[in-house]
Amino acid sequence: MAIIEKAISVIFFRIFTIAIFTFAAGAAQAERIENEIAVFSALEKVTAIIQTIEIPINETVKFGVFEVTPRVCYSRSATERPQTTSFIEIDEVSTDETERKRIFTGWMFASSPGLHAVEHPVYDIWLTDCKRAASE
Repeated sequence: MAIIEKAISVIFFRIFTIAIFTFAAGAAQAERIENEIAVFSALEKVTAIIQTIEIPINETVKFGVFEVTPRVCYSRSATERPQTTSFIEIDEVSTDETERKRIFTGWMFASSPGLHAVEHPVYDIWLTDCKRAASE
């Protein structure tokens, strides 16, 4: 009988340990907040003017020769460590608007603007924040 009781306690201990680790792993993940607006800073190097550009998700906004289209913009709650990311597509449009060339497709991280910022001889653009719609 002692062997059965010991086996049951070992099984219970293993199940309890797995449950604790599973709960801890789930609790450690920060909830991702999906936002409706991606916020960028854009630099026009000739005049050294920096603009803040707010672009709704899946809409395209023109900045200089760029057409910028954010596809998603994620952030975390105020109680979590900041992590703002956005998946972006940027096209360079010729001055006569006959040619379009995709110069960037990928993730941008607000916490590391130099990591995935778009650099151009005349224009730079980088993610700074994500926002909810103003009506909320």
